[in-house]
Amino acid sequence: MGRWELAVLGLACCLAVASGAKLGSVYTEGGFVEGVNKKLSLFGDSVDIFKGIPFAAAPKALEKPERHPGWQGILKAKNFKKRCLQATLTQDSTYGNEDCLYLNIWVPQGGKEVSHDLPVMIWIYGGAFLMGSSQGANFLSNYLYDGEEIATRGNVIVVTFNYRVGPLGFLSTGDSNLPGNYGLWDQHMAIAWVKRNIEAFGGDPNNITIFGESAGGASVSLQTLSPYNKGLIKRAISQSGVGLCPWAIQEDPLFWAKRIAEKVGCPVDDTSKMAGCLKITDPRALTLAYKLPLGSTEYPKLHYLSFVPVIDGDFIPDDPVNLYANAADIDYIAGTNDMDGHLFVGLDVPAINSNKRDVTEEDFYKLVSGLTVTKGLRGANATYEVYTEPWAQDSSQETRKKTMVDLETDILFLIPTKIAVAQHKNHAK
Repeated sequence: MGRWELAVLGLACCLAVASGAKLGSVYTEGGFVEGVNKKLSLFGDSVDIFKGIPFAAAPKALEKPERHPGWQGILKAKNFKKRCLQATLTQDSTYGNEDCLYLNIWVPQGGKEVSHDLPVMIWIYGGAFLMGSSQGANFLSNYLYDGEEIATRGNVIVVTFNYRVGPLGFLSTGDSNLPGNYGLWDQHMAIAWVKRNIEAFGGDPNNITIFGESAGGASVSLQTLSPYNKGLIKRAISQSGVGLCPWAIQEDPLFWAKRIAEKVGCPVDDTSKMAGCLKITDPRALTLAYKLPLGSTEYPKLHYLSFVPVIDGDFIPDDPVNLYANAADIDYIAGTNDMDGHLFVGLDVPAINSNKRDVTEEDFYKLVSGLTVTKGLRGANATYEVYTEPWAQDSSQETRKKTMVDLETDILFLIPTKIAVAQHKNHAK
């Protein structure tokens, strides 16, 4: 055989390998979906990408999500859908859509046969329960939460999804008229959809890990604690946030519901009438009726994070600290960063980020008092003493500012995470 024939044969072999495996159209409970297959190498490695598959129907305002009715023909799942309706960073306008309950799937392929029985990882984004999207922020077409890297490097299926945020996701009257937690129900619907459908994409429905960061980490934690997810989740990872964080549960939802109702002209004395009115109010007006104060405030910003999960007696039937028996079968990792509190401190004490302004002992005591409000004067004084003890040796601005970050990191992230891990260990089977 001549060199030319060998070369042709070699090229033919390469092309045969390079054709690789791809899913094509996939049948789901709603109908057929078709994504795109992205080639990654000459050797047949690729990733199947599906963007914008509905996992629930277009949600009704301040109601639980419902199953999607399905579609005719083949759904082209090739573009991210818009985020759920939310305020812009400037909080003076909105973007996103009410019809937003869609998910995205990345499936790695290698060789000639399509992947099967792959582990599945479902990402829950953070954003203070106020903002965020399944694809995250983007620069041109580089999306923060693009699942391709994790899928192809880890040989796992990655799923991301949208859930409702802000008042539309978490406004509650604290009773059955507006029980709240709509965003958590959205998350549950997405997880349950993956459980029912992921096998068709090559995933193992009995090997699902949910993972998330900040409000997403707290969401992961709360999903493991809810009785509604029994049997759906094998593993969970909470990054910088658990269900026991003081910002993860709203203990007085009616107070904030009344504030919104007043702003949009709804009754405030009867929760049934209030709920009826809020449900027919323009969702954009509802969204803009709440603004997180970014200027100076009487108390730390923690106390102004209003629209977050609530103990509704249903999805979250009790204080989360009492629900760890529900997570007994789930493997769990939780962690924090040593400066997780920095964003909060920057809002509470802007001088911390300035070289021209000093932070004083009075600044720190006010911060301590605001964060230990339930512990009273004794709690504030004791906390202040513990944290300022190192200042006797070094009271430089750098040390003082680091102490402030440590305080908010400990209270808002580290201590709740340590308690969560201990509770999980105590109940784990």
